[in-house]
Amino acid sequence: MSSPLSHRPSSSASRPRRRLDAWSVLTLLIAAVVALPVLTVLAHIVMPAGGVWQHLASTVLGRYLANTLFLVVTVGLGTFVIGTGTAWLVVMCRFPGRKLFEWALLLPLAVPTYVIAYAYTDFLQYAGPLQSALREAFGWERGDYWFPDIRSLGGAATLITLVLYPYVYMLARASFLEQSVCVLDVGRTLGRGPWRLFTSIAIPLARPAIVGGVSLALMETLNEFGAVQYFGVDTFTTGIYRTWFGMGEQVAAAQLAACLLAFVIIFVLLERASRGKRRYFHTTGRYQQLPEFRLGGLRAAAATLACLAPVLVGFLIPSGLLGYLSIKGGDSLFGAQFLEFAGNSLLLAAVAALVAVGLALVLSYGARLNPGPLTRTATRVAAMGYAVPGSVVAVGILIPFAWLDDTLNGFLRAHYGVMAGLIFSGSAFILIYAYVVRFLAVSFNALEASLGKVTPSMDAAARTLGQTAGGTLRRVHTPIMRGSLLAAGILVFVDVMKELPATIILRPFDFDTLAVRAHNLAADERLAEASTASLTIVAVGIIPVILLSLAMRGSRPGSGGVAGGKDEHL
Repeated sequence: MSSPLSHRPSSSASRPRRRLDAWSVLTLLIAAVVALPVLTVLAHIVMPAGGVWQHLASTVLGRYLANTLFLVVTVGLGTFVIGTGTAWLVVMCRFPGRKLFEWALLLPLAVPTYVIAYAYTDFLQYAGPLQSALREAFGWERGDYWFPDIRSLGGAATLITLVLYPYVYMLARASFLEQSVCVLDVGRTLGRGPWRLFTSIAIPLARPAIVGGVSLALMETLNEFGAVQYFGVDTFTTGIYRTWFGMGEQVAAAQLAACLLAFVIIFVLLERASRGKRRYFHTTGRYQQLPEFRLGGLRAAAATLACLAPVLVGFLIPSGLLGYLSIKGGDSLFGAQFLEFAGNSLLLAAVAALVAVGLALVLSYGARLNPGPLTRTATRVAAMGYAVPGSVVAVGILIPFAWLDDTLNGFLRAHYGVMAGLIFSGSAFILIYAYVVRFLAVSFNALEASLGKVTPSMDAAARTLGQTAGGTLRRVHTPIMRGSLLAAGILVFVDVMKELPATIILRPFDFDTLAVRAHNLAADERLAEASTASLTIVAVGIIPVILLSLAMRGSRPGSGGVAGGKDEHL
């Protein structure tokens, strides 16, 4: 009789083989379609660049690197401090103006960076109203006083920080709203006050969301073109534009774009390595109202000032300056023509936001179900479009779609004697595609951070109750993530409203948006006329921002839409 051990399968046969299920195939398909423009651009890296790259390395590459690193470090620290600090204040503290600041802190997100740069340049330059008033009041002449130059590297970093900190604020606030009261209560019983709760418990628990927000801000910084070009600051992005469209060297420009990708990849890998295998899950289905710390005296005044300052400098002052310029001059086309511009912008932004959030949800959930190296790599590559300048993404889209149009027209002409025209590259579809490629990372980072906090035991419990993978996503995860879903949607919506380079390159003929109108006028130094379109962009973005803030206030499961709680006097 043979031994039972002789029938034991080998170790290799005993290991279950991971098969590609429907979710994996769908995830890989979406990732491939979204990553196509990026891969098209990156394909130029292996091509010889001749002597152009050597010329760039010996002349301007060092300046590109130094300025880009300065912007990354400064904006990263600034957005982290402002966004995380104000998010904790409005969620956990009670002070005068708190309800107002909940949505007001999001307002700078609706202001394009190049618009705020134009507004402050007009206000702070030597011939501007501020310095003119100072000279008149004190009798100063040129050289009698020192005044900071807004058109500098430091000025660009400051303005970019003021516009981008809402990325961190929104995701950090959503994460703080979802945190467990049990963990906070344990910290309080151990003698930790509000400050130590914030630094030792709240920030580590919200780390994935905070890092996601900072990553979005840094990628937007790397992609910034309008403000840094207007200020005369040389960065990798301006170098890409100059090399690709000025010198006509696509290979060298693509290699510069690869350097931008390297920045983002290194940052993400370092953060994930520092996080290790730590995970943060909700361990209970019971949700209580969050505790609130009542601030008084100087602390209340300091909290109010801390929340007021970024709103004042990042939104109220530039909006007031633009409003003054609009009343003083204004766009002659304001009226019926603007309804068409606004309609185009709103339609593109709404459709792109819905598509991007839907695809990001599928990608993040597919990576959760099948966390293998293939799926993980595919989702990371698909989310890299945000690290590539909008115009480079546009070129990466034009290359395959122009070929597709040419092939289709050649077939129709040869067989039917007709021409279909620019079906793909000349329609609004290509704009939606570009926006999804460009801003998928915005929604993906937010949803991945939120989905990562849902304990796997909830998936297992749902599956044992007969739910499919899709049913688990629809009935379990989506209700828990609704705050992050709204945050991701509004981020994409506002980004599309402000998007400029890809829109200019890919828009159909006679199809303008508010951003294109504002840029065209500002580029001609017609700032008073450009202010009208700029203010319209801001006005359109205000209502979604307020609605998002109200929805996030009641997004905590079990809150019943009430953000109240017990107070603690400090």
